[in-house]
Amino acid sequence: MLPFYGFDMTYLILVLPCLILSLWASGNVNSTFKKYSKQHSQRRITGAQAAQRVLSANGVSGVRIERVSGNLTDHYDPKSNVIRLSDGVYDSTSTAAIGVACHEAGHAVQYAQDYAPIKLRAAIVPITNFGSKLAMPLILLGIVLTAFADLSYTLVYVGIACFGLSVVFQLVTLPVEFNASHRALQAIETGGLLTQEEQKGARKTLTAAALTYVAATAVALAQLLRLLILFGGTRRRND
Repeated sequence: MLPFYGFDMTYLILVLPCLILSLWASGNVNSTFKKYSKQHSQRRITGAQAAQRVLSANGVSGVRIERVSGNLTDHYDPKSNVIRLSDGVYDSTSTAAIGVACHEAGHAVQYAQDYAPIKLRAAIVPITNFGSKLAMPLILLGIVLTAFADLSYTLVYVGIACFGLSVVFQLVTLPVEFNASHRALQAIETGGLLTQEEQKGARKTLTAAALTYVAATAVALAQLLRLLILFGGTRRRND
């Protein structure tokens, strides 16, 4: 019989600490952004202007920069070729805003220069989205159909494989985000967008943001490991 997928020690030991890390990382990025939103650049360059300078410095043209509502909703949309900057970034001259804006511009540069990891991430998005939606329903269906052993095991294992796709996506995302931040900080320094002292604010903001991706990856890996522990050896035990 398959084990019931509920609260147990594997959740307490593996998943819960990663969830706590994720909550801390989310709170940390918000507090760090808020802190350095009060530190304004001497050159009074806005987030939108900084993003445009990063694009121009890398010979990237045709990318629109637009405002989007919300807090830290900044992103680059490769389908529309648009950088969308939030209200607290678009026309802000803070070191935090400039760091975030340059990071999103870094993503646009990645696409323009055919950076392999971001191309891979874009390619697997449809598969991972589909797989993540199917994972838990398949596993739960496998648990329900325990009377049909072979079908039950198959559904559970396919569900775990589908969940594994989301883990792959998280792992591919890490180098993409780290590279975008590296490009951002390099552009800030070489372009003289911020003084050396001001660069610390942008760097700390981007580091805090990067930790949220690390935490998300840790959660996904912990959940996958839990599934493998719960269900991995079930068939052997029941044969």
